[in-house]
Amino acid sequence: MKQARFDGGGSSIRWTETAGAEHARVFVHGLGATSTVYHAHIAARPELAGRRTLFVDLPGHGISDRPADFGYTLEDHADALAAALDKAAVSGAELVAHSMGGAVAIVLAHRRPDLVSRLVLTEANLDPHPPLTAGSSNIASYDEDEYVEHGGHARVLEKVGPIWASTMRLADARALHRTAKGLVRGTSPTMRHLLEGLTGVDRVFLQGALSGELAGREGLEAAGVRVVTVPRAGHCVMFDNPDAFVALIAGQA
Repeated sequence: MKQARFDGGGSSIRWTETAGAEHARVFVHGLGATSTVYHAHIAARPELAGRRTLFVDLPGHGISDRPADFGYTLEDHADALAAALDKAAVSGAELVAHSMGGAVAIVLAHRRPDLVSRLVLTEANLDPHPPLTAGSSNIASYDEDEYVEHGGHARVLEKVGPIWASTMRLADARALHRTAKGLVRGTSPTMRHLLEGLTGVDRVFLQGALSGELAGREGLEAAGVRVVTVPRAGHCVMFDNPDAFVALIAGQA
């Protein structure tokens, strides 16, 4: 396990990594998740062998610190991720990022293009104000004290599936709520527009077929983003169809 400080109070973002050739491949988890749980089985596949690989837990999640005075906006998370990559002496990395982590990866690529050469985004959040059925909107519908102090977090844990609940329990409730609020608020310009405007970055967007059509697909493709609909998969493509997921990361599909 390695760490880097990401705020003025000495809080650390942490990651584990395996040795291999540069450029590094960096896995970034979604809201209430951890990178190893969602991606270690993918990184272990022989098709992806030989690359230096980092599994980063964003602030408030997993093994990283969870300061109470941190904002947990998408920009805050991107800056913390940049601190980790700088400390790890990573540049020109391939970021494989899921859901909220995909939004963070887009912001990072926009703010620090030196750190990113390729984005593989798995159902990344591209637009603010997702529907109320989305996990982030459900969490953000509470005010912070209600969520943290008056049972909101427990009620959400009861509603989500067992896989997500297992890692959400490892996230700090206040950090989770603020992150959800930041995700619902989005960025200006939006994450979609930031992604469309990126240059010099190979961009792949994975949409699970079971999740339905990706809104605004034509605009993304017109901007040079490769959009792939993954069969037999929903939001968690890495669990639903790992063979296709690995092939797309490896550039074999």
